[in-house]
Amino acid sequence: MTTRQTKVIHQHPLIFPVYVPTFLMSLASGILIPVLPLFLRDFGAGYGVVGVVLSGQAIGMLISDVPSSMVLRRLGQRRAMIAGFGVIVLSTLALFWSGSVLETFVYRLLSGAGFSILAVARHAYITENAAIGVRGRAVALFGGINRIGRFSGPAVGGLIGNAISLRAPFLLTGSIMALALIITFAMVPRTPGTNFRQKTALKSYANELITTARAHYRILTTVGVGALFAQMVRTGRGVMIPLYGADVLGLDVAQIGWIGSLAAAVDMLLFYPVGIIMDRFGRKFAIVPSFFVQGVGLALIPLTGGFSGLAIVGCLIGFGNGLGSGSMMTLGADLAPKEGRGEFLGMWRLIGDIGSTSGPLIAGAVASALALPAAAVAIGSSGLIAAFIFLFLVPETNRNTP
Repeated sequence: MTTRQTKVIHQHPLIFPVYVPTFLMSLASGILIPVLPLFLRDFGAGYGVVGVVLSGQAIGMLISDVPSSMVLRRLGQRRAMIAGFGVIVLSTLALFWSGSVLETFVYRLLSGAGFSILAVARHAYITENAAIGVRGRAVALFGGINRIGRFSGPAVGGLIGNAISLRAPFLLTGSIMALALIITFAMVPRTPGTNFRQKTALKSYANELITTARAHYRILTTVGVGALFAQMVRTGRGVMIPLYGADVLGLDVAQIGWIGSLAAAVDMLLFYPVGIIMDRFGRKFAIVPSFFVQGVGLALIPLTGGFSGLAIVGCLIGFGNGLGSGSMMTLGADLAPKEGRGEFLGMWRLIGDIGSTSGPLIAGAVASALALPAAAVAIGSSGLIAAFIFLFLVPETNRNTP
């Protein structure tokens, strides 16, 4: 870790406790990347069904994003993080005993609900403790730690799935997430809920939500459409590379896992330079190139003819994702008002998660109707649309730029 990275943490010491659980969480999530699509195919699921089930976590997040802000207001940031982790741990361990596609979908749905609570609480926690002048670096460091975990995760999942069974990674993943829960409980400072008796009433919460939406509907609409397409391209890659590698190129789960880890290695190298760019030049200097490169990379998948070609394209997509390390969280933190912060961030995540949900669904639907190459191009186009929106329609939010 460089001196500058350490300086950012020391300037905001309360941010540090979320970094270690974030690493463990991303490591565990990475393990599942090459495993889940092939696990579902073992049940005999078609591409469309695989896309729906892989969207299960995103659908759970989508349903829970706005209610999660009410949980945050009631429990406070620390207890909301712990509650979110608890739901994730139980639903992930349950995958080991899953006996059907439907059961797997339900567990992923519950995992998404837990992740939504965790994500809204964590986003609010970082926003509160990172000043705007160094927020890009602080959030990019957060995103970088996330990426470091994902670097080794796919290879581990692929090796275990290949050597033992496609179910074994679920036990390892659940155990790692349980460790993240314990660390969160031990390290994150206690934070009380806000106005517990008065503000937790459903009517009061609904009024606060409506007030926040009315005050910020223009920016939520404009930025939200861009975020929707951005998340679509980000989640779509997690479907396209495993399925194209296995069903078109004939790669095994271990090879697909290595491609995921190689892409993550390229991705994670960029997080801190990107944080400096966002703080010194502006958020758009990272966001626009990020989604443009990812869109081009996904569109190139049908041109690959084997492990090497898919690995190169995967690394290109990883490079694009690395250019956007922490960018959407930083943008949301910049835009979030002090009053109604939890409600705003809940709506912010809702918009992005619509894109996260749409990515695998569109990939599965297009692949079923046409072919996997057409699905790759369709998802890739969403990255180009996102780049256009952020370049021309979204204002720069970093007030410290020259």
